[in-house]
Amino acid sequence: MAGGTASHSGHALHVAHVFKKTLAGEAPDYAIKDEAKLKAVATRCDIEVAGRSTNEIALELVDKALSEFGDKGEALTWAATTVTPGRIDTCNELGIVPTSIDGTIAEVMHRTTYGVDADPINILLGALKCAVADYSACHLATDLSDILFGTPQPVVSKANLGVLKEDAVNIALHGHNPLLSDIIAQVASEPELIAEAKAAGAPKGLNVVGICCTGNEVLMRHGIPLATSSVSQEVAIMTGALDAMVVDYQCIMPAVATIAECFHTKIITTMPIAKMPGAEHMAFQDENAVECARAILRQGIERFKARNPDKVCIPQESSTAIAGFSAEAIIGALAKVNAEDPLKPLIDHIVAGNIRGICLFAGCNTVKVPQDKNYVEMVKKLLAENVLILATGCASGTYARHGFMTSEATEKYAGKGLAAVLTAIGEAAGLGAPLPPVLHMGSCVDNPRAVDVAAAVANKLGVDMSQLPVVASAPEAVTEKAVAIGTWAVVGGFPTHLGVVPPVLGSKLVTETLTATLKDLLGGYFLVEPDPAKAAEALLAVINERRAGLGLS
Repeated sequence: MAGGTASHSGHALHVAHVFKKTLAGEAPDYAIKDEAKLKAVATRCDIEVAGRSTNEIALELVDKALSEFGDKGEALTWAATTVTPGRIDTCNELGIVPTSIDGTIAEVMHRTTYGVDADPINILLGALKCAVADYSACHLATDLSDILFGTPQPVVSKANLGVLKEDAVNIALHGHNPLLSDIIAQVASEPELIAEAKAAGAPKGLNVVGICCTGNEVLMRHGIPLATSSVSQEVAIMTGALDAMVVDYQCIMPAVATIAECFHTKIITTMPIAKMPGAEHMAFQDENAVECARAILRQGIERFKARNPDKVCIPQESSTAIAGFSAEAIIGALAKVNAEDPLKPLIDHIVAGNIRGICLFAGCNTVKVPQDKNYVEMVKKLLAENVLILATGCASGTYARHGFMTSEATEKYAGKGLAAVLTAIGEAAGLGAPLPPVLHMGSCVDNPRAVDVAAAVANKLGVDMSQLPVVASAPEAVTEKAVAIGTWAVVGGFPTHLGVVPPVLGSKLVTETLTATLKDLLGGYFLVEPDPAKAAEALLAVINERRAGLGLS
């Protein structure tokens, strides 16, 4: 839990520092791109916006964000202002309200040291408190990134290894942080660099693709195609067509440098905390981000000259993917149906059963099961039962690659009620086709977007999030971050499925005791089920139980 929270908080802190440098004029290649989101977040954080300049509002907001990391002596703002009152009351009663992101991580490391906490319930409460800190860090990172780079809106792109091009310089952006990748995405379209790529022998110029969550960031904001996800990152190199892989941090296998030795691919690390033997380190500096991006792209162009055509074998599979459904984009689409009360159509369809419930798919892929198997089998069953699907991180990559993020997928997989809803909203939004049945909400740090939607619905109904027919699933989870995210989903009151049994659970008795304890304390709990068919049935049973609790059929 501490490791996962440290990863997300490190990401958030990095974005916050660059945000403040931008306001001070020390990072001139960045700028505030979404003033509406800035004012919305500032208002939520009790910051006055009327009659003040954008810079004044932003400076107070980023100072408040930075204060979340040190001990501020009160509840973390990004947790306390984004959930339902019922969740706040529950967390206060359990004593799991963090007052510092960094301090909570340190507390976990202290309490789990030899000779400190030995009470299992108390250790569990410490983990839940840390998970709330992780949620705050994730939400903070998402908000500041949206303000700096723009809040995602639906964009059409492609996904799978077929997005690599034999006649172009292929450069993959891999990792999690948009600070460098977003600049590279902008710079890659410069005529001078395209001309350099063509002069190097690539008639189609530059082809930037994404891998893992950095790939999701540039997919939803720039329409850059997504090549693959974390567990299959090495396969992109094995096509023989990848000229450079640019990495920042998290979910990057050190083995990519060893694989690259068998090909011409250059692995470029960019962050001081994420180096690896065999890779070239090109330090990314916030103060001259565009210059760093150009230098990195030129390395890829130079490396293209060493490509061996005999080793090139690009699978031709690719699928269309409609990505970029932020909470704002979803509510915006609903506003096309009812401008006066955007949430009413969603609530009406949930009440009528056209949308039986909502499931957030999150987490990773793991080598313990065939890649994507659990995701695909579960989503087919849930869609057929009119469950709306939200997806983030490697889950969203899975559904992008397998064609679930298209209008055609709605017609093929969605139940009659859900298909009718998605068709009506799509037509009202001017798409001339249904919305996809799986809505891409971003990278793994963007999971709070789903909570924003759930909290808005719960507040509209006057209930707690733990009463909604909303569940979560991590069918192929593997990282520490997934543990932290899954746990704060449980704190949020959402029953959360795990498809890979974590090593901390131990015996069946321990698992059952843990589940019962969490359910009693929070309303949310873990469902551990490796079989995807049984997992889908279990989630449907929970959704039906929640519907019955609300008096719905």
